[in-house]
Amino acid sequence: VRCVESGGGLVQAGGSLRLSCVASGTISRFNTLDWSRQAPGGQREVVAAITFTGNTVYADSVKERFTISRDAAKNTLYLDMINLKPEDTGVYYCNVDRGRAPWGQGTRVTVAS
Repeated sequence: VRCVESGGGLVQAGGSLRLSCVASGTISRFNTLDWSRQAPGGQREVVAAITFTGNTVYADSVKERFTISRDAAKNTLYLDMINLKPEDTGVYYCNVDRGRAPWGQGTRVTVAS
């Protein structure tokens, strides 16, 4: 499985971004697709996950602000982020089953206060 993320950028606090991830390979053998982020100097943490049946789970810090979705036909995973906060700054990665595939380059999100 290979994941290629895009869509990051610089945004003001309160702004929005949509991240995309194209996942190639046999992803159907895994249980979830997920987005993780790594803040500067911090550890990588899962912020949102979606099962292949459409169930979703979010970290408390992003609930009601982030929405994870997928387009199976395009093998694409999305993360819609609204009301962004400076603490959302970091590099965002997608993966399967919370990190069972090689990590991609990620996409950097910077939220300015």
